[in-house]
Amino acid sequence: MLEQFHVPEHDAVRVDEESLRNMVVSLFEKVGVPSDDAALGADALVTADLRGVDSHGVSNMLRYYLAGFNSGDITVNPMVTTVRESLATATLDCDGGLGIIVAPKAMDMAIEKARNTGMGMVTMRNGRHLGMASYHAMRALEHNMIGVCMTAVGPAVVPTFGREPRLGTNPIAVAVPAGNQHPFVMDFATSVVPVNKMRLAERIGSVIPGGWIADTAGIPIMQEGPAPEYAPGQLNLLPLGSNREGGSHKGYGLAGFVEILCGILSGGGFAGMVGGQRGDSRHMVAAYSIDAFSPVDEFKEMMDEWMEYLKATPPAEGHERVLVPGQPEYEEETDRRSKGIPLHKEVIQWFRDISQELKVPYIL
Repeated sequence: MLEQFHVPEHDAVRVDEESLRNMVVSLFEKVGVPSDDAALGADALVTADLRGVDSHGVSNMLRYYLAGFNSGDITVNPMVTTVRESLATATLDCDGGLGIIVAPKAMDMAIEKARNTGMGMVTMRNGRHLGMASYHAMRALEHNMIGVCMTAVGPAVVPTFGREPRLGTNPIAVAVPAGNQHPFVMDFATSVVPVNKMRLAERIGSVIPGGWIADTAGIPIMQEGPAPEYAPGQLNLLPLGSNREGGSHKGYGLAGFVEILCGILSGGGFAGMVGGQRGDSRHMVAAYSIDAFSPVDEFKEMMDEWMEYLKATPPAEGHERVLVPGQPEYEEETDRRSKGIPLHKEVIQWFRDISQELKVPYIL
């Protein structure tokens, strides 16, 4: 994660993984989430924090999820139904269920289909926030499969040459197993920056670079400055590439591709669709069995060789090394399992306050 998103050390309080996980489970259970689902949701959030993806961990998302449960925008115990199914595919109606709880189950369904047919894909409609997309893609790794996850969310990104948002940040995640190397894991928004990182940058007072947002006239702001208060319609995010000269049409196209696979293909509609439900998200997960294409051992050996080849690239002047996707998060997870997860002191205070409000023991 970029340095401007890290909690400054003087504002950080380190907490251990187990305590944070138990705290989240207790809060979820208190608002009515079934125990198994509470544990699954907590695992998704804490895994994001362990891997350094603080924008999708407890700091940013837990309060939003609890508020959604309490308001009814997120269904506490959804009745997920299968709308359509074949040997290799399925479409689910999530009944307003939280993505960090529903999507892992959908990925397990895709994995089982891939075990039988070589590939499995599940689309989801009428869902809510997915969390860290790579969490769901990585579920395929232990099964010697390649995992893919995408999600289409509400409009926050202006199309190239546009002045109003028409697309979500629509991330794409892919997880690929290796042998001796760590897994290859990429997870990126199709906008220059996701909404949650804008909120995180605002919380910790970071300066953001140019090319992240457009003004109300749709003109990309190319100068760096303090992170403003994010408000859709006031400061709109730019697609990957920032402007046409930088290739923003490619980010725009990728965002549209995610919208098609997650929203239109599932029958869940698209961002900004008239009559769309507030907070509605559409998701897709897929699993590809390596054994259906190539011997697993040979595949992993070649993955190792390729990743080592990339890492051996001579670094550009001013840089120490070349990284591969998934390497920074792997190293961050190793560090945080040892030293604890850094939470902003404001987040710690929020935990104290919400624990008192919900009458849940504070254990951090």
